[in-house]
Amino acid sequence: MKKISWITAASLVVANMIGTGVFTSLGFQLLEVQNTWTILILWIVGGIMALIGALVYAELGTYFRKTGGDYIFLSETLHPSIGYLYAWISLTVGFSAPIAIAAMAMNDYMNPIFNAGIFPGLIFLVLIPMVHMVSVHRSGQFQNLFTLFKILFLLFLIGLGFFFSSSVENPSFDFSDTWKSEILLPGFSVSLIYVFYAYTGWNSAAYILEEIKNPQKDLPKALIGATSLVLILYVLFQWVVLKHASVDELSGQVQIAEIAFHNLLGSEWGKWIGILIGFQLIATISGYAWIGPRITYAMAKDFKFWSPLAKLNSNQIPVRAILLNTLVSLILFLSGSFEQVMIYAGFVLQVMGTITVYSSLKVKETSGFRTPFKPYLQYIYIIFSTAISIYIFWDKPMESLAGIGLMVLGLVIYYFDKKNQR
Repeated sequence: MKKISWITAASLVVANMIGTGVFTSLGFQLLEVQNTWTILILWIVGGIMALIGALVYAELGTYFRKTGGDYIFLSETLHPSIGYLYAWISLTVGFSAPIAIAAMAMNDYMNPIFNAGIFPGLIFLVLIPMVHMVSVHRSGQFQNLFTLFKILFLLFLIGLGFFFSSSVENPSFDFSDTWKSEILLPGFSVSLIYVFYAYTGWNSAAYILEEIKNPQKDLPKALIGATSLVLILYVLFQWVVLKHASVDELSGQVQIAEIAFHNLLGSEWGKWIGILIGFQLIATISGYAWIGPRITYAMAKDFKFWSPLAKLNSNQIPVRAILLNTLVSLILFLSGSFEQVMIYAGFVLQVMGTITVYSSLKVKETSGFRTPFKPYLQYIYIIFSTAISIYIFWDKPMESLAGIGLMVLGLVIYYFDKKNQR
């Protein structure tokens, strides 16, 4: 099997991170906080937490050296039931929900011109996973191409935003000292929910370790380099959107980028910016469609109930796992609302990610990458992430309870499932 370079692994991370969150989250945040410093602090804090997570996952990945990500890490360090739970969550929401959300957002951005209802997102949701049924080499080529478009497009928007002066009568800029009180409000923590979701994907390359040429060296480069790049792009992009739209225009809106660039370029060009935002989500759908089934496959090798999904094609691709992951994405796409699915997925992933970072404390010695300042960075992440999870539950109890119910169901299935004999 031809393996991928660290550049392709990094492009996978970038593609999974730069998705719907950066183009949609700001409108929800402005319902809670309005100071520009507060907004920028939100995105910097979220990026630092993602970077800490990337450092931790680089250590775990280079220690275990197996495809499967959190499933492997949690099964080996804590208990097989915890790893099983993560694989169950990955199948039902962790990697299927971001695909569904990206497809929903694709519809929102493309319909002003195409007026095709649910079909733009539906078509890409179904067709893109088929690319990943061919070979790892083909998956890498496809991912690199659309991730390059994603990065260049975001840089283009940032460049436009900085080059042109604002034509908005009351732009969203507010550099007063009200940020000092805003960061203490519950709304600040609620806003971090959306930021953390926007940074989801910083661990992507850790799920396909056996498909990377030299994971000992390439995994840390891919995770840390890609996460650092995305942090910079995210902060610059929020600045540009705030510069070219007012708080009243953006608050509560999903298509914040289209609003800002409508003001900057006019209605016709603003619509085409929306089309391109929808188009760049191809890389996001592709990234999650690539890595999600690998976790399902890792679990299927170990447990009888899922063992039919462990079958590989001639190019060592888990086609059945890809098909099931696509089916779950399709169900979420057809049944859920954008914000509900985002909160639902965000809460569950936040909890499980925190547990995985905790599991890294069980790794005492490693010949691979080691998290700097261990265990202090882990403690910072765990405390911060736990606080966010509590706020999510407090602010969105129904979605959070649905997530907890899903986790309980996964543990029940584990109880009745049996391990395969090796």
